[in-house]
Amino acid sequence: MSTQQPTVSRPDKLLFPDAGISKQDIADYFGAVAEPLLDHAARRPLTLRRFPEGIAPETSDEAGFFQQRAHGDLPAGLAPQPAPSADGSEEIVHITLTSAAGLTALADMAAIELHGWLARAPELERPDRLIFDLDPPDGDFAAVRRAARRVAGLMDELGLAPHLMTTGSRGLHVVAPLVATHDFDTVRELAKAMAHRLAERHPDELTTAQRKDKRGGRLYLDIMRNAYGQTAILPYSPRARPGAPVATPLEWDELGGLDRAAAYDLRSIPRRLAQKPDPWAEIDAATTDPAALRAALEE
Repeated sequence: MSTQQPTVSRPDKLLFPDAGISKQDIADYFGAVAEPLLDHAARRPLTLRRFPEGIAPETSDEAGFFQQRAHGDLPAGLAPQPAPSADGSEEIVHITLTSAAGLTALADMAAIELHGWLARAPELERPDRLIFDLDPPDGDFAAVRRAARRVAGLMDELGLAPHLMTTGSRGLHVVAPLVATHDFDTVRELAKAMAHRLAERHPDELTTAQRKDKRGGRLYLDIMRNAYGQTAILPYSPRARPGAPVATPLEWDELGGLDRAAAYDLRSIPRRLAQKPDPWAEIDAATTDPAALRAALEE
């Protein structure tokens, strides 16, 4: 039996020119974080953000493309996952990660960002995550820290287990693990009710207004990712931004010293994981049944 490890083509191709990070560096990074990344990605359909020619030097928005569908035969470590489209009009075959070889294949594809569903196969219509996406209003990251604490406080009150992550982009995600017993519509309505309660408690700081001109400088409590077929950046995924920042799970006591969402990058994360375990390693041991959350909201 061959023991040859998967390799990448054009290993010296720079994918982050500003930081001198090559395709091989991405493959090496994925190898270093394979254990936690594979755990968080397991059985989740992926949307990939690929940059075959690397990210643009000044902005990541001018290059690259998103890939939702699997095309042709997939390399080792990647598997097809059929799922109905959100409107039910067709079946889409997505990509899922099954092993570290798949991460090497993604690096070879220049898949820099890995976005995953909030549900796992085979229960793709029943989410196992509830997520609040918090971005700074007018660049005010202190407002994001305050909002994250507000969200976590309400989650604690309602019997949820809040988990914190930098997005590696602009803000923070506060995520609660769920028992996959209810559909997305139910979970989204629960998240919406939570957001409204928070906005009522803190009307000068938080809002549920989707239109920017209605927010009045307040932080928007974005719960829109809690829907079938929507994705969120996976823990330990790089972001296609200058410096190669990484979406990073945090302990709550790390929040006070955090001054930006891009605090950790592709070079620092392997050192971080060598020094301390993944803060989300036991996230699936802390699940809450959405029925209990609904009851708590109605009290």
